[in-house]
Amino acid sequence: QVQVVESGGGTVQAGGSLRLSCTASGRAFGSSSVGWFRQAPGKEREFVAAITAIKKNTWYGDSMRDRSSISRDSDQNTVDLQLHRLKPEDTAVYYCNRMTSIYSTESYLDEWGQGTQVTVSS
Repeated sequence: QVQVVESGGGTVQAGGSLRLSCTASGRAFGSSSVGWFRQAPGKEREFVAAITAIKKNTWYGDSMRDRSSISRDSDQNTVDLQLHRLKPEDTAVYYCNRMTSIYSTESYLDEWGQGTQVTVSS
């Protein structure tokens, strides 16, 4: 198990941007793929984006495919999610988690952290 800490959320107006960060508490992510997910009130958790460790291949969910960008630092300590052109329907708690495969959106490995709240006002 790896504990993660998500940060960077906040309240923005529609059309704005945010940069979310995911850090592994006490250790680096190493060779693990890492994904971002979100959960809006009353809805199921939804896959947003993921990135592999070595080649940094990426995969995006349909909801934010053209409005998000995932990246990770070379030390494998942090995975960021840049959100663009935000809409009110993007309002959700955003979580990160290690994954066994970026193409298998249910392949997360660890217990969920606290997440970071993103609120988009119209």
